[in-house]
Amino acid sequence: MSEIRQSQNRPAAIRHTPVAPTITHALAPGTGIDAHHHDDHQIAYAGRGVLAVTTHAGTWVAPANRALWVPAGTVHSHRAHGALELHLVGLPADANPLGLAEPTVLTVSPLLRELILACTRAPEDPDAGRRLRLRAVLLDQLSVSSQLPLHLPAPTDPTLRALCAILHADPADHRTLAALGREVGASDRTLSRLFQTDLGMTFPRWRTHLRLYHALALLAEDTPVTTVAHRCGWSSASAFIDVFRRTFGHTPGAHHPG
Repeated sequence: MSEIRQSQNRPAAIRHTPVAPTITHALAPGTGIDAHHHDDHQIAYAGRGVLAVTTHAGTWVAPANRALWVPAGTVHSHRAHGALELHLVGLPADANPLGLAEPTVLTVSPLLRELILACTRAPEDPDAGRRLRLRAVLLDQLSVSSQLPLHLPAPTDPTLRALCAILHADPADHRTLAALGREVGASDRTLSRLFQTDLGMTFPRWRTHLRLYHALALLAEDTPVTTVAHRCGWSSASAFIDVFRRTFGHTPGAHHPG
């Protein structure tokens, strides 16, 4: 069975594909790859578009020219925002230069990008020595890649799930935690504690992560920056651009690679 199977949000059984494939694949906007896991680690690189990888612990978002590390054994699914150019590189389970135990978004240097492309353009290269040399340099480059704060944790508490669902449906919802609490039947003090214990962050920080996630998805669909700012809850385009630049190191207008 092919490892790549596109879905349109339909439920599917979790698949075990022991060997993580090295492959290039195009995913149409809104499609994805159903839940599965490998015995190997895997690098997922978004050459174009935005990749979201979801596990039981939440969602990690890799915008264009970022890579996502998926540890061996992790049950995960993929979703494309915008037209996604997806490059997948499988790595042995004993090769983990950063010691990462959960999915993590990494910066991609120009050299690391070329190494990922070289691996995925010739996955069946008969020259075993060349493949090993490429892998060695790739792992060396991974060992110095910085990690990016692109994780949106998923709540387990039922009350918190209800509140988070409201904001997922409308990230521009400006209500305070107390006002949202009245809708879900909990005090703001209880909810503040739940955000810390269940999600490991404050409510304002989680809401900012949520808004950035939705912003990346909209930018992948070529939505104008001003519209993205409005739909994701920022008071102005300049406020959105400031948060985006501080998070990603560049402006939304420079989001797409040339």
